[in-house]
Amino acid sequence: MKTLSTTILSLVITVSQAMASSGSADGEGLSLLATFFISFFVLIILFQFVPGIMLFVGMLKGIFSSSTAHENKKVATNTNKPS
Repeated sequence: MKTLSTTILSLVITVSQAMASSGSADGEGLSLLATFFISFFVLIILFQFVPGIMLFVGMLKGIFSSSTAHENKKVATNTNKPS
């Protein structure tokens, strides 16, 4: 267990040093506001992706379902109606 802890600690230290030395001369990057702006639009795209997938799955179910299942539903709904 001690060997595992030592290995993980050495990897964390190495990675943090590698990320700290980005190699660029200037230290400018995206500001906090720009990061929120980009992440807001990423969230919009992801939230639109979920209903799109649901519609696509529904369409595939409609295409590949058997016609007898649809006929059985029609018969079941027609038998419940009074004559």
